[in-house]
Amino acid sequence: MYRLKITATAKKGLQKFNHAEQQMIAKKLRYLAQNFPELKAGKKVTELKGTDTKCYRFVIARRIRAIFEVDGEELVLLILKIGRRKDIYD
Repeated sequence: MYRLKITATAKKGLQKFNHAEQQMIAKKLRYLAQNFPELKAGKKVTELKGTDTKCYRFVIARRIRAIFEVDGEELVLLILKIGRRKDIYD
């Protein structure tokens, strides 16, 4: 199982959602941390192209995405951004 670390930018993005959406996002991120290898193999986690580091995208809901990277030494998922699809890739 991976640990989750959330950046200040991701926390700020998370605060833009209402309480029910925040609860759903937290639940999905815990699911991601517990099942990352299976989700990656099953194409639910997509590697982003054009980035310097290995960044990945996870679809939380139809229009909500999480951008993260993996710190393999400690098995940490570093959540970089959380937001709506139209804003997440800026």
